[in-house]
Amino acid sequence: MSVATKNVPDASGRFGEFGRRFVPETLMHALDELGKEYERAKQDPEFRQRLELLLRTYVGRPSPLYFAERLTEHCGGAQIYLKREDLNHTGAHKINNTIGQGLLTLRMGKKRVIAETGAGQHGVATATACARFGLECVVYMGEEDIRRQRLNVFNMRTLGAEVRPVTSGSRTLKDATNEAMRDWMGSVESTHYILGSAVGPHPFPMIVRDFQSVIGSETREQCQERIGRLPDEVIACVGGGSNAAGMFYPFVEDDGVALTGVEAGGLGAEPGQHASPLSYGQPGILHGSYSYVLQDEDGQTQDVHSVSAGLDYPGVGPEHSYWKSTGRVQYTTSSDQDAIETFQTVARLEGILPAVESSHAIAHAMRAAKQRSSEDVIVVCLSGRGDKDVAEVARLTGQEI
Repeated sequence: MSVATKNVPDASGRFGEFGRRFVPETLMHALDELGKEYERAKQDPEFRQRLELLLRTYVGRPSPLYFAERLTEHCGGAQIYLKREDLNHTGAHKINNTIGQGLLTLRMGKKRVIAETGAGQHGVATATACARFGLECVVYMGEEDIRRQRLNVFNMRTLGAEVRPVTSGSRTLKDATNEAMRDWMGSVESTHYILGSAVGPHPFPMIVRDFQSVIGSETREQCQERIGRLPDEVIACVGGGSNAAGMFYPFVEDDGVALTGVEAGGLGAEPGQHASPLSYGQPGILHGSYSYVLQDEDGQTQDVHSVSAGLDYPGVGPEHSYWKSTGRVQYTTSSDQDAIETFQTVARLEGILPAVESSHAIAHAMRAAKQRSSEDVIVVCLSGRGDKDVAEVARLTGQEI
């Protein structure tokens, strides 16, 4: 087992054996163009200053690091802190990435943006960035996710985006991503695809991780200010893995900080009952990248299930597969029931409605805290707010709104 480093990917997009680029020839030029423009942007003081200004004055960064005092008392053991990405403009971490990629779209001179979304938060964040920068916006979304996330669909349309329902397959995030890829292959000269997670062909996993790493960088600084040291453990939920990549990356070379990713354990371990590729999958290719994928014996992508539309994805970002292979990050699962109960517990103890995605991570943090001493500190990335999930939680718990 090798030691994980922050110096990935290489020029070919390799995170160890994972990552790279498996796409049709028609997309190679666009990916090369994006990679070169991103490298130029990183070196451009004007780009960095404009991004930092927008993150501060439009997104609302830095997001607070909050001590969950009553939740800590409820669990016993380690102190639990929440990194409040739910307090960002649009209510989730997704806006960090879409503002950055929106600025890249302007630099490339493209006028049209497409995106895919599951829980709708990335769709809302993309629609918001496009409204802010004056870009045409089309968002692909599975019919099942449209049913589960009606509020976010309304918000996207209000912000000026066109939401295109996807009726193929399981009508969820995987199928929406397929349709967005097809659109991009036919419109690549005029369109930028703002991928919402740290997945896809190089350079997308690197770009999304970099724009989201502001989460972990702020957490490092805030922990030094609040507790005078780094935390003992950092925990985040993992679907495609963007909030976790951004949270973990700045800590990768801090050996004293345990890193834990929490996948959607769904209803159980049988195929089709969960969305946990790192826990139950095998390496394979999905959406242009080599990473862990849930697939059958013939290599066909399996159906997945999660109570959370944002985690309902059969693959994961290649950097997470790299971290798993090096042993730097430990991956585990929380079930649907864990997430729903945690959603209710955090609401009643802390006055916070966490996204159901984030509730998976908090559920594991509550278990982990009980195994640690009161001197230990656990930080959980609260990746988004749960307003969007209340109708689904009410339906699943037999309540009326």
